[in-house]
Amino acid sequence: MSFDGLINTVLVVISAYVYISLLRQISERRVEIAPVGAKTFDFPEAVVAVLLAGWFSLTILASASGPPANIRSRDVILTAGLSLAVVLALVTFLRLRRLDIRALGGFSRLSFGRIVSTAGVLLFAAYPLIFLADAISQRVLGRGSSKQQIVEMFSGSQTMQERILIIVLAVAVAPLVEEFIFRFFFYGVIKRYLGRSTGLLLNALLFAAVHVHLPSFGPLFILGSCFTLAYEWSGSILVPMTMHAFFNFLTLTALAFPDTLPQ
Repeated sequence: MSFDGLINTVLVVISAYVYISLLRQISERRVEIAPVGAKTFDFPEAVVAVLLAGWFSLTILASASGPPANIRSRDVILTAGLSLAVVLALVTFLRLRRLDIRALGGFSRLSFGRIVSTAGVLLFAAYPLIFLADAISQRVLGRGSSKQQIVEMFSGSQTMQERILIIVLAVAVAPLVEEFIFRFFFYGVIKRYLGRSTGLLLNALLFAAVHVHLPSFGPLFILGSCFTLAYEWSGSILVPMTMHAFFNFLTLTALAFPDTLPQ
């Protein structure tokens, strides 16, 4: 084994140890991290989650069965607008159900500094596992596999306006929308009825599948699992939101400077 291979193996072992430790700490908790007496997800939320998952599944099947479409700036804006509308509808529904979103999501559980530091450490620890999943995907599917359409759009963008638009949506909008839907809502509902392990598995599978990009499925599954563990361990949805924002920012930075940073 080469020196680089040895270093990579050590990093993967450390990364796995960190997240296994989180999982062990979560499983050993006798008291759930949740506000005492707070109303939690119930049958109406489960119905909405099933309907939303069904809609996502139909979208995934439609995208996978059709030819790849060229994404334009207008498409990105419309998708972001629709995603925000879904979040707004969920928030309205939960408020009508008299659920305390702030308490359930742990929005005030941690200080700003604690959120940023925890997100940074846990994302750094997740990268070796993500790189390993990506290496396995490339080995199975070949290095010539296509990139996600939004990544190709950013790499091929000709104007600064397009790049700024993608950066804002990827760093600010996507983490908020995706973490609220997948980690806060989907995971919360599935965990309520099927337990943490099933919630983590199904949530990560749907998160990876909804991106409709086979070469990224493995890395996105690992990424979604790490986000879920970070949320469950910290008790604050702001931690995976911040991790997600950091991840997207670093990814776009690597794409913006391909001659300086490794892809």
